[in-house]
This record gives sequence, structure tokens and C-alpha cells, in this order.
Amino acid sequence: MFGLGWSEMLVVGIVALIVIGPKDLPGLFRTMGQFTGKARMMAREFSNAMNQAADQAGVKEVSKTLNAAANPTKFGADKLKEATGMTKGPATAELSAERQAAKEKMSKAMGDAAIARKAKEAEEAAAAAVEAPESPAPEAKS
Repeated sequence: MFGLGWSEMLVVGIVALIVIGPKDLPGLFRTMGQFTGKARMMAREFSNAMNQAADQAGVKEVSKTLNAAANPTKFGADKLKEATGMTKGPATAELSAERQAAKEKMSKAMGDAAIARKAKEAEEAAAAAVEAPESPAPEAKS
């Protein structure tokens, strides 16, 4: 928390044990714990109050706008689409439907071609099997 390592904390603990004494040390630690808890609670309340004030003042909306403007790729692309009229409208939806129909047509044609190719290969394999006489299996040599 304060940049203290375990070795420094051990030295502080030993010095506190020597200076304060073993009898009063638990009370000191309890008091320090209560003080730390109160300080954290006050910091949390302050932070919450500042966040509420920022919400009421509209700082989050301004922050969102600034973040959107700070992202040049998103900001530029949106503005470019607005300027060219390429926002999604009825013409874009119509074009999307045409593209989907063309995709389905091509998929069907490719599927039919694959079925025809497999049928042709099966016919050729059957014809090759009929033409070639079956040869006996070679005998195993010992």
C-alpha cells in the first residue's frame, strides 16, 4: 500500500514491539485498524458523492461523446456513411436480399455439380471393375 515490503514491515513490527511493548501492542493495532477503516469509509463516501454530482451534471454523457469523437476509425466511418448516404435503408435491404438469393442459387448449383461428379465417379469405378477381370490374390511366399 505504501511501498513497504515484508522485510520493512517486519522491522517496523519489531521496533513497535520494543518501543510500545507487548502489552499495549494489540490495542494499538486495533486502533490503527479502526482508523484505517474510517478513512476508507470516508474516501468511499467522497468518491460516491463525486460520482453522483458528475451524473447530475451530465459529465458521463459528455465523456461518452468525447470518447466516441476520440476514436477516429469509428467516428470517421460513421460520418463517411452519413455523408455518402450508405446508412442501412430500404435500398440496402433490397440489395442484401438480392445478394442472399444469388448466394442460395450458387450454393444449389455447386451442390448439384458435386452430386453429379460423385455419380460420374461411381459409374466410372463400376465400369472399371467390370472391364478388369478379377485377378486372384497373390500367394504368400514363405
